[in-house]
Amino acid sequence: MALMKLAVIPEFFARLKKAIPEPETELEYDNVYQLLVAVVLSAQATDAGVNRATTPLFKRIKTPAQMMELGETRLIDYIKTIGLFRMKAKNVIALSRLLVEKHGGEVPRDHAALQELPGVGRKTANVVMNVAFGEATIAVDTHIFRVGNRTGLAPGKNPLEVELRLLKRVPEPYRLHAHHWLILHGRYTCKARKPECPRCVVNDLCLFKGKTIAFDAAV
Repeated sequence: MALMKLAVIPEFFARLKKAIPEPETELEYDNVYQLLVAVVLSAQATDAGVNRATTPLFKRIKTPAQMMELGETRLIDYIKTIGLFRMKAKNVIALSRLLVEKHGGEVPRDHAALQELPGVGRKTANVVMNVAFGEATIAVDTHIFRVGNRTGLAPGKNPLEVELRLLKRVPEPYRLHAHHWLILHGRYTCKARKPECPRCVVNDLCLFKGKTIAFDAAV
């Protein structure tokens, strides 16, 4: 796999930063608990789809105790437009119960403790640690996995390989927001089926051999 030269990487992120100086998650929430729930619901779903479901839900539910009181059946009514909604509803109720019983109703600021919660894997824990607690973690979703491999920034055979390589190769000044810069770049420019290379701010730094041209992008 082609590997981007380390000397190029600061410029790569400087351009992404210039395009989006203060990147943020597109999930909508009012507190850390709501963020956790939204990220759990976002697995194999779009942020926009999750937001449509959680907007009315989060007007009513703001704490794990309130979620437990709502119950799994009524939660399903709110999130049934989201993929895998039955399993996700079960996990959200279970993680809410564990938060109340083990953490005093608060979301723990600890990566291992987060991963003990039902429905919370490494990626979800990384998102919460980054967005809620300002830790320089990188959650590798399908967008970051694609960008890491396609550009040569951090190629890897699986999400963990890409994550660990990114943590080694992303310069420290850019590490906190790298997660969001790469997600947004993959979501809106470096798309899966037809990347919009002609308008890409890092086009000349990218090692992707199948770059699209202006004519292709217009088709």
